[in-house]
Amino acid sequence: MAQETTHPNTVEDDGTITKEQWRWSVLAGMASYLDAGSIVALGAGLALFESYLHLSSDALGALAAIGPNAIGCAIGAFIGGRLGDKLGRKRIYKYDLLVYAAGILCIALAFNAPMLFIGVFVVGVAVGADVPTSLALVGEFAPSKARGKLLGFTQVAWNFGPVVVLVLALVLSSLDLLGIRIVFLHLFVMALVTWALRQGLTESPRWRAAAEAESAPRHNVKALFSGPHLKALLWTGSIYLFWNIAAGTAGIFTPYFIKTLNAGGQAASVALSSSGFILGGVATVFVFMRLADRGHSTRKLLWGIGAVLQIVAYAVFMVLPFTVPVIILNIFLFSIGAALAGEAFYKVFSQELFPTMLRGTAQGITFGVARTCLGIWSLFVPTLAGAGIGPVAFLLSLFLVISGAIGYFFMPNTSGKSLEQIEAERATA
Repeated sequence: MAQETTHPNTVEDDGTITKEQWRWSVLAGMASYLDAGSIVALGAGLALFESYLHLSSDALGALAAIGPNAIGCAIGAFIGGRLGDKLGRKRIYKYDLLVYAAGILCIALAFNAPMLFIGVFVVGVAVGADVPTSLALVGEFAPSKARGKLLGFTQVAWNFGPVVVLVLALVLSSLDLLGIRIVFLHLFVMALVTWALRQGLTESPRWRAAAEAESAPRHNVKALFSGPHLKALLWTGSIYLFWNIAAGTAGIFTPYFIKTLNAGGQAASVALSSSGFILGGVATVFVFMRLADRGHSTRKLLWGIGAVLQIVAYAVFMVLPFTVPVIILNIFLFSIGAALAGEAFYKVFSQELFPTMLRGTAQGITFGVARTCLGIWSLFVPTLAGAGIGPVAFLLSLFLVISGAIGYFFMPNTSGKSLEQIEAERATA
């Protein structure tokens, strides 16, 4: 409870992370666990639901488009991010997991297409509302010299969720659709447990201080569309939009590609996808979390290496056959690259580049726009894949080139600075 009375500036010192800060990071990071877990669970069960409910390729694309990977999540992010700024982080992340649990249960018990579609959409909205507020909470209590480490830790949770989901799906693969239902029930239980543990979390001290300040009323949404805020919005939005299309496609469609393009069965598709998330988590822990706070030049180096690895990962599909060895190469390169030049850095910069009373709103906008575009893209992926992996690989490589170049050449220097220092510098730039 000591954090309740601590002025936010007092946590900006030598980068030491307290046990309480680690605990808050774990519980806030569960938003990423449940987000990625629901995306990958749907991906692992996509072909099984297709067969059970006799879904067309258009219906599959629509299902992917409205869920936690795309439009449903976008709607939640737009709403939740703004409400988190207006009402406080705690009010959002304290209750939205109950909505998530209801949606997951609907998917787990789905015996017709409407139940499946409703459940997927509700889960998407709940996840979208949770992510911006939870990440804002982590960014606002993290020490300035460990902000990258703690926000990187939420990305470990993002990788850990799919691993658990995919391992469960692999173990239960002989049960076919029943196995996938059990996987979704696991997410239902995790959501309720996390909701219960979050009841003891306190409000962000930075948000309280900003909400009480006289300048708070001037922090309206219009401020995001001019000056340095607009530049930050366009930059974070661009790097995440183009990267997320590739990452989202990999997350939800890789098992589907492997199975429908005859590169392997259900067990093989789940095992290969799981290995990618393990690699991503390991790279995040041992590379990103160790180096992300070391300075601007280090951040650029990490981003540059990661961007190249991801571009090559999808370029190989344009010159090599879609076989298991080539898929393994793709997963290895993309997973390592994404840990260095992907969502983890997007999370860090989304906290650093915006003032407290606009932080959730800004991330809700960029997160929501990116997921909306991913949703539109998802409508066409099954059809594109019908012509082979080549067209999809070409477009994803192009998107990764755009994200990588924008991220590297226009990266702002914010490493190791307090949020107040960054805001003051950007106000006078």
